Order: sequence, then structure tokens, then C-alpha cells
Amino acid sequence: MSKQDILLETGTNELEIIEFFVRERHGEEISTHYFGVNVAKVVEVVEAPEGLEGSEAAAHPSFLGTIPLRDLILPVVDLSIWLEMDKPKEENEPIIVTEFNNTVTGFLVSGVTMIHRINWRDVQPPSLYVKNFSTNCITGTIEIGDHITLMLDLELALAELDGGSAMVAGDITVAEQTYRALIADDSTSVRNVLRQNFEQANFEPTVVGDGQEAWNKLLQIKERAQAEGKRPLDYVDVVVSDVEMPQMDGYTLTRRIKEDPVLKELPVCLFSSLISKGIMHKGESVKADDQVTKPEFNALTGRVIALVKDWDPSKATTV
Repeated sequence: MSKQDILLETGTNELEIIEFFVRERHGEEISTHYFGVNVAKVVEVVEAPEGLEGSEAAAHPSFLGTIPLRDLILPVVDLSIWLEMDKPKEENEPIIVTEFNNTVTGFLVSGVTMIHRINWRDVQPPSLYVKNFSTNCITGTIEIGDHITLMLDLELALAELDGGSAMVAGDITVAEQTYRALIADDSTSVRNVLRQNFEQANFEPTVVGDGQEAWNKLLQIKERAQAEGKRPLDYVDVVVSDVEMPQMDGYTLTRRIKEDPVLKELPVCLFSSLISKGIMHKGESVKADDQVTKPEFNALTGRVIALVKDWDPSKATTV
């Protein structure tokens, strides 16, 4: 199945995930944990070669080295080690080859089940199902059949393996005046970085955990503006949103903003690891005013400042 076959209409709040599992050993017993990742991030699934093992010299215990994959040298990460699980070794273990943040990486798992089409409304925030995970790596939970599938934050895995350098603030553009930003992202680590970066850039950020929460905030702003005879821009200058989020994704949030006769005057910047030249058309189709890929943490504030400074609300159009 090619990526073209699974592309969904933008702004419907749907996505397709590839579900996989990691087995964990507890003494004599074996348990199975199910995980999901957006199919848009998956290039292919390949079988792990024999003899793939980590090295004491590796930068992180989960790094298993590299393998050749056609014209690529593919770095491989043992997902069980990153998740601090004792995974029994099995034959024909698959490697999920992903591409996001302009990086191709392979993740070794115990097995792959199938592709599921789901609605972001069915993705619940992390709860008691993830309390046993020591790393803050789960962004949502989904009931699929007789089990719970956990949405995994692979961006966090890569950031930790890279020492977090991609998320460290460097030279940040600072606005000449104070702006107000509503920021939505489901990753706790990313939210913390965004809050810090935007505060350094002379913003007053309001940070929320998903698109539905952002939409509820905007409806409150709309109601207040109408009651006070003002405009939404009197309360917030820009909306910055991730794409993949529980309850409501960034594309659906953007479409709702741009379809609303009052809120459509707000500029929207999408910020996601999914954004690339190949899928810029998705953000454009819901009338996003700018799109920035997630490795560009330092560039984001500058792009948002430029968007706000040049913004002409009279040119805002309806989807």
C-alpha cells in the first residue's frame, strides 16, 4: 500500500495509524503492549537482519547501529530499550522505517498488526494506562478491539537520542512589542520548549494540549469579543498549532477557524514533524497562513513574528 492510497481528505479529523506491538518479559510471563503511529510517518516495514545488536560505545543503549537499505544507511533503534522494557528476542522481528523531521529512522519492534482508520475524537489523553511508563512518551490512547493502543511520541525518542539538541533554543528572534499566542501541542516536552521560546521572543503564550482545547478557548474569545463589541484580534494575535493531536487535529482546528465568520481573521501557523514539501498542500487546503516543520524550533518564533507583523485581517478568506 502506497502513501497515496491512504491519504485522507484534510480537515476531517481522521487519520490512519499503523499498529504494532512490543512484548515484555516479566519473569516467566510475557505481556504485549500495543502502539500506534501515523501512517504518514511510515515509509515501509522491513525484516531485521540477523546479528543486530547494540554496542557499549553507542550514544544511547537503544541504538543498534546502522543497516543498508537500498541507497540509505538506516540507523536502527530498539524501541523496547528506549521504553525500558525487557523484550524477549524473536525470529523475523520487523523494523518500522519512519521519516519525519527530515530524518529517516528504523524502530525495531516485536511485530506489526494492521492499519486502522480512526477519528482523533476517539484518541483520549494519556491516563492510567500509561502510568507505568517512566518516559513521557505517550500522547494518547485508543480502544481498538479488546485492547488499548498507545499513540507513541517518536519525536521525543529521536530528541532524546540526539541529546535534545533539536529542541534547544538558540538565537531566537524577539518581537519589538508583546504579542499573544494560543499554542496547541499534545507533547508535554514540546509544549515546555514552545512556552519557553515564545516567552523569550516577547510573547504571552497560552499553551494547551490538543486542538479541541484550543477550539474551546477560541469560542470563549469569540463570545467575549462579541459581548464587548471587540474582535478576536483584541485578545489573541496568532494561533500556533501542531497537526497530530487527540480530540481534534491541527488541520481540523485550522479549517474551523477559517470557516468561522468571526474567528477567520486570526492568523494560523501549523508546526509539525509531518510538514514537508510533499504535504504542504494539506495545510494550504485548510487555509493555514504558514507551515513550519518541527526541527525548526529556533526559526518558529521568527516566522510567527513575521506573520503577525504583516498580517492583514481584511484579507482573511473562508475555506
